[in-house]
Amino acid sequence: MSTLRLGDTAPDFTQDSTAGPIQFHSWAGDSWVVLFSHPADFTPVCTTELGKTAALSGEFAKRGVKPIAVSVDPLDKHAQWVADINDTQNTTVNFPILADADRTVATLYDMIHPNSLANATVRSVFIIDPKKVIRTTFTYPASTGRNFDEILRVIDSLQLTDSHKVATPANWRDGDDVVIIPSLQDPAEIAQRFPKGFKAVRPYLRLTPQPNR
Repeated sequence: MSTLRLGDTAPDFTQDSTAGPIQFHSWAGDSWVVLFSHPADFTPVCTTELGKTAALSGEFAKRGVKPIAVSVDPLDKHAQWVADINDTQNTTVNFPILADADRTVATLYDMIHPNSLANATVRSVFIIDPKKVIRTTFTYPASTGRNFDEILRVIDSLQLTDSHKVATPANWRDGDDVVIIPSLQDPAEIAQRFPKGFKAVRPYLRLTPQPNR
């Protein structure tokens, strides 16, 4: 299939997981989802990533986000790996890991690396909103662990900009000033939306305190 792009509907699927069979759209419900892939079980970088995801369960939950992982190894191997993750990362994996042995999910989400083994998924991340729309994608090399602070930062930005007419500047973090979108020009609406005022660095670059703070 063609590569998924931002704004596409996240493909639905049914697949086994460590939490039982999952019908993806139904499981996601009205939540945001972070779907992330792993080349194989018992890989060192991925072990730390799954441990970090479990450790951040409270951060995901307060943002209304469900994490879900996928690996092409079978379910029995996943169970052994989860025990290793819990032991080595001092955590409890409390989110599903899809057992994608038939590569249903890997194929739907274009996760098979064309220059690697036929069953080696690239290390992708999909941030999917409650309407099942793909909002952000990342792809990492096997040697580089994913930055979960960045994943949370992007979710914060998406949720903020969905509800306010702002964009987030370079290196923005929750609580920093934001940018009023250029299409918003009505002075009365600007005053109503941003009662703390704004600083016009340029007519197109207007900084204002984060409106939901």
